[in-house]
Amino acid sequence: MRQIIGRHLGWLAAVLLLLVIFSHAGSAAFAGPVDWHEVASSDEGRQWWDGGSLRRSRGGNVSVLTRFQPPATEEKPRPINDLYVMELDCDQSLYRDTSINGLPQFSPQWQPTAGDDLITRVVSEVCAVAKENLP
Repeated sequence: MRQIIGRHLGWLAAVLLLLVIFSHAGSAAFAGPVDWHEVASSDEGRQWWDGGSLRRSRGGNVSVLTRFQPPATEEKPRPINDLYVMELDCDQSLYRDTSINGLPQFSPQWQPTAGDDLITRVVSEVCAVAKENLP
């Protein structure tokens, strides 16, 4: 029963995230095709970023949808993915999570990427692509 509820909560979180993305953008034009790019995994788990979600934020930073999966354990052989909308300050290698599993984060704080290999890789890859492709 808990597994069924957990799966439904995961889908609900994904739907809520899409609603937040649409409302954040002000129009459905913000939503593009999902284009997941996985960064090299680490002991912390696996992480992907969506190339179809790259946007410039109002402050000139980069916004991107990411997906995180912790490593499998005996208790959780199939861990649930968490979805994040991250804002990246590419010049200073800082990030902040503006939405987690569809829930807006009010006044999120900027954090350095140092010490978290997955986030460091996401910021590096996303910022390189954004530099080439975003106005």
